[in-house]
Amino acid sequence: MKTKLTQLLNIDFPMIMAPMFLVSNEAMLTAAMKGGIAGTFPSLNYRNPGEIDQVLDKLNEVKSKTPKGTYGVNMIVQKTNPLYEKHLKVCVEKKVPFYITSLGSPKEVILKAHSYGAKVFCDVTNLEHAQKCFDLGCDGFIAVGQGAGGHAGPNSLQILVPALQKAFPNTPVIAAGGIASGAGILSMLTLGAEGVSVGTRFIASTEAGVSDAYKNAIVSSKMDDIVMTEKISGTPCTIINTPFAKKIGYKQNWLERALSNNARTKKYFKMWVQLTGMKRLEQSVKPGNYQTLWCAGQSVELINEISSCADIIEKMKKETVEAYNRLTAEINA
Repeated sequence: MKTKLTQLLNIDFPMIMAPMFLVSNEAMLTAAMKGGIAGTFPSLNYRNPGEIDQVLDKLNEVKSKTPKGTYGVNMIVQKTNPLYEKHLKVCVEKKVPFYITSLGSPKEVILKAHSYGAKVFCDVTNLEHAQKCFDLGCDGFIAVGQGAGGHAGPNSLQILVPALQKAFPNTPVIAAGGIASGAGILSMLTLGAEGVSVGTRFIASTEAGVSDAYKNAIVSSKMDDIVMTEKISGTPCTIINTPFAKKIGYKQNWLERALSNNARTKKYFKMWVQLTGMKRLEQSVKPGNYQTLWCAGQSVELINEISSCADIIEKMKKETVEAYNRLTAEINA
């Protein structure tokens, strides 16, 4: 398939393996590149000194041998990310092929990435934020809609994707949220998206570096089991409604909200909330932990098995063609 996304990133199929905190790893990205798609990981998955350098070296080596696959790094560009500057410096030195920015201004990432020809896609949930990213020169939008895992957006992709495409006709839109099948991919391409970003489906993969309990929860959960919580990062985030999630609640209390909104305290309080949330998530993905906070999107409804990343990619490619042929036959009937 050929779209603006495949041409920009030089990949065979218009799909990004979405960046997932504590889930995305070297093995998953290697499989993505070999499968002809783009794999990504959050820079915060590698927080120890020297870790991200080593991973980028290995991924660059794989990329040199797989000309029709690529990889990218997700940067949390909020000021509350303590590793942002260090990670961006390393990524630029290693010439990461493309970036996805989240939760803040992408200005610096765009400037530094464009200095050596890399591309930058910005997470957006509405037209207002998209306009700011467009004005800064981004190369595309990740349209994060309802049903996405992690920091989901409030708007339906059926509205958000064509709205972005209409407002910014020359800027590629990549749809993210609730996509776990080839039919879902085809539907987004039909709406005007140039590609899709798929996350939750790859949590239930053999390569994902999380506990079997987490993977099995992805398979057994339904869309009604996904809830929104402010307890992890202060920003609404979708998780599986486990007993522990119910116990701690989903909303910040009045004191937490006050500290989050106070001009003097909000930066440091939000940083504390995010660090605390990261530690909770880190414990949750380990085997035998019962304080479970598992990020996932509503596409869990469509996931029935744990498979290798290679098999997931090939199945979704096949399903896309099947969905296209089925639709074409119905139109021509």
